[in-house]
Amino acid sequence: MNITPDCGFLFDLDGVLIDSEGEYLKIWEEINRQFPTGIDNLPIIIKGMTLTNILNQYFSVEQHKGVIDLLYRLESRMKYNWLPGAEELLKELQKRSIPTALVTSSDDKKMAHLREEQPKLESYFTAIVTANRISRSKPDPEGYLLAAEIIECKPDKCIVFEDSYQGVQAGKAAGAFVVGVEGTLPAERIEPFSNIIVNTLTEIDIDVLIEKINNNI
Repeated sequence: MNITPDCGFLFDLDGVLIDSEGEYLKIWEEINRQFPTGIDNLPIIIKGMTLTNILNQYFSVEQHKGVIDLLYRLESRMKYNWLPGAEELLKELQKRSIPTALVTSSDDKKMAHLREEQPKLESYFTAIVTANRISRSKPDPEGYLLAAEIIECKPDKCIVFEDSYQGVQAGKAAGAFVVGVEGTLPAERIEPFSNIIVNTLTEIDIDVLIEKINNNI
């Protein structure tokens, strides 16, 4: 039915667009092994947080350089593949000239590696908000509010796609319509802060979502 868009689509990266969560689980388990925090489920707890916040909250200042060096070394070996439906959805949004933004806790170094693996990814977005552009990590809504401002869309007319507990909280705190993407966490974990839950982005109907936010459903 091709509804005229008056909205923005805002996406998290890992676990929503890119299949990297399994790799990051292993990476942070290894970091936690070499630099013990005493927290068994650290990889799940830190999902969606910026590296700066992770370091300041869970590691001593003396450990920061070692953690960063190990993280970057392990990240450099990663392969970034699209999750089902992700690239197709972004292509359709671009075709319709619907504003989009990437809102990720990844820093510029990781984004440079991602650019090598998926050179087309950034071209699908109207705006990109990385950890280097914000001062407060998810679940704070700063990243999503900044993205909405950049694409000139009111937050309550934005649709946020998130897979982490911190991420859905951030989207909800921004006042957006939140699509929780199951996979990283079970649906019941992210459901309290999500308007709808999907298993993959292949389930997304753009027109239905636009109709929902236009009608405040």
